[in-house]
Amino acid sequence: MNADAAADGSTALLRLRRRHLLAGWASLLAFVLLGGVLEAMHGFKVDWYLAVGNETQRLLWRLAHAHGTFLSLVHVAFAATLAACARAPRLGSACLCSAALAVPVGFLAGAFGVQGGDPGLGIVLVPVGLVLLVVAIADLLRSLAR
Repeated sequence: MNADAAADGSTALLRLRRRHLLAGWASLLAFVLLGGVLEAMHGFKVDWYLAVGNETQRLLWRLAHAHGTFLSLVHVAFAATLAACARAPRLGSACLCSAALAVPVGFLAGAFGVQGGDPGLGIVLVPVGLVLLVVAIADLLRSLAR
């Protein structure tokens, strides 16, 4: 590998690190705030939030908060891991960004249109996000193994 190619690879890794740190910390802020709103509604005993008929909706909102928070931290871990990578895992980066949107948005969207305890159509994004997350992890592992 010549010096120009090494510099380009290093620049790509730095850009990816910055992207994932920014995405991770920004989404962590958003999902911590969402959790705070959910806790406040619970703490202030908001009737429509705590109603027995809204149990599935409430569960889906909590799942969106929990998975969004988790995936925010995965972004930060991904950024930290890039220091040990021989190449920039661009596919993994794109898939992680997509998964970090698809999973929590799937839970949030699934909370709308709940019928008889079944989530709304938006829940189909969750398994798509899972596949994207698996691809992201596999690409990062491949990059680490080189």
